[in-house]
Amino acid sequence: MSIRLPRSTIPEDEGSTDDGTVSSDASDDEEETWDDWISDAAEQKPCRSLFDDKELPSVEKALEYDIETHGFDFDEFCRRLSLDTYQRIRLINFIRKTNPDPAAVKSLTGAEALFSSDEYLRPSLEEDPLLLRISSEWSDSDSDDDAADPAKHIRSLEKRLAAAQQDLVDYRALVSKQLDITSLIAAVREPSGSVLPSRDDDSHYFQSYETNDIHAVMLQDKVRTSTYAHFILKNPALFRDAIVLDVGCGTGILSLFAAKSGAKRVFAVDASDIAEKAEKIVNENGLSDVITVIRGKVEDIMLPEDVKEVDVIISEWMGYALLYESMLDSVLRARDRFLKPGGVMAPSQSKMMLALCDAKEIFKERVDFWDDVYGFDLSIMAHDVYDDAIVDVVGPDTLLSAPYAVKDLHLNTITPKQLDFTSPFKLISTSDRRVKVTSFILYFDTFFAADGLPAPEGTEVKVIRESDPVLAEVWPVGGRPAPQRRTSSGFALGAAGGPEITSFSTGPLSVPTHWKQTLFLLREPIVVKEGSIVSGHFHCVKSQTNSRELDVEIHYRVQYETEDDGDDTTTSDTVVQMYKVR
Repeated sequence: MSIRLPRSTIPEDEGSTDDGTVSSDASDDEEETWDDWISDAAEQKPCRSLFDDKELPSVEKALEYDIETHGFDFDEFCRRLSLDTYQRIRLINFIRKTNPDPAAVKSLTGAEALFSSDEYLRPSLEEDPLLLRISSEWSDSDSDDDAADPAKHIRSLEKRLAAAQQDLVDYRALVSKQLDITSLIAAVREPSGSVLPSRDDDSHYFQSYETNDIHAVMLQDKVRTSTYAHFILKNPALFRDAIVLDVGCGTGILSLFAAKSGAKRVFAVDASDIAEKAEKIVNENGLSDVITVIRGKVEDIMLPEDVKEVDVIISEWMGYALLYESMLDSVLRARDRFLKPGGVMAPSQSKMMLALCDAKEIFKERVDFWDDVYGFDLSIMAHDVYDDAIVDVVGPDTLLSAPYAVKDLHLNTITPKQLDFTSPFKLISTSDRRVKVTSFILYFDTFFAADGLPAPEGTEVKVIRESDPVLAEVWPVGGRPAPQRRTSSGFALGAAGGPEITSFSTGPLSVPTHWKQTLFLLREPIVVKEGSIVSGHFHCVKSQTNSRELDVEIHYRVQYETEDDGDDTTTSDTVVQMYKVR
């Protein structure tokens, strides 16, 4: 995201001292430039809707459009919640950045963390006319009341001017802190030839995939690898004579499966040093005439001139909590660059599943442990445990509700922008006794379809048990052919007799995968019984400090039955917790 500041934020040479501080002359220029910038608020500029990409000729038209199309009256909502100027600015930037649906915004109470977060003071849309409108509103209010008394009117204006100037000082200080303006000025003044270092979230990421160990872990994950192998090898009609793109190929195992299934050409792309080993693996297996390994980012690479598009894109892009690592952005870029119309993404769909969980063993290890360490109270060590999501494995008996899909990703149509999202959820306790919920649990289910379409409604994910001989189907031993099994006993048909759907789950009911599950520990565990309802909103966005990490915010409340009368219910206050997935 680019952040546009008044030009005077970075002073001209003649207005600054050698150490980067700003002189008084520069301050005068700065205020004039700032005023010029603010004055643009009065102009009629095109403005984008808060909830879609529709651009209207003015702010007022955009707000009217949101009322008519999305049922959301911004001004009325702000009045109802008594939001001040900064809270309105935060609300606009929050909506622009996280793309919540109107219903989710309407459910906000004004007490949420977003209304006090400095993160949402930074514009999400460059030169947002709606922000300019809000910044100019301070001078418009109450003018009629003061018109009858000029002296009172002057005092009122002086008071407002002083307040606005202080707000401006505070805002500049905030922006300078966020952008480290002093360091930026110093860097600009360095001798020619030096350049500003750009933040690089990729270097460590790609380096982490250069070692053997990480690839061994993934290949030994029999749920992961056997499911990909089953889909590719059991769909020769899709792969026969096809051109296939393997994004983030690693050792090239998926490319090898594709070649074995009859692909005419396979392009295996990876930006890490593992690409060199992948090329040697391809040669060792005698498939260099089919598989071409390309070293580089899929955003930058070019396919041979005679290849304009591909028939299938295969990729194992999933990370912890599904979206950690942000590799899906690269896969979607590859789709937009290279996949032919009607081509197939494999996998074709993934769902993020949220549920209630009694992770008491994890709680004991991560929190209770610190209460008594060799007779000493080290509980302060547990204070930060709640700030980070925990990636670990829990058993099926820890689930206290049916899961709720907080995000359903259709790989043929989803856009990178939609990977930052807010979703409502409703979880109903299935416990037959009173029990503590110590965390929310997040995992994902993944689906493959030969037609590339989402799984039909009602399709259940394949849950692989320890006793299932999944590897035997795709990894014949001693040259013997793989045993033939009925489809109904293995990978399910789609609903209503549709095409075969290959799938796997990373949830607690399945054999553990290398993705494990993602746990969000609750600072204050909640007690539920059968039928108790926990509802709220799940917010997930890329981290501002590292685009491959995730910031998660969970807003939840609990609906209980009253003890006196089972027909009556009471609802708790909304609780907000924030987490990092890293």
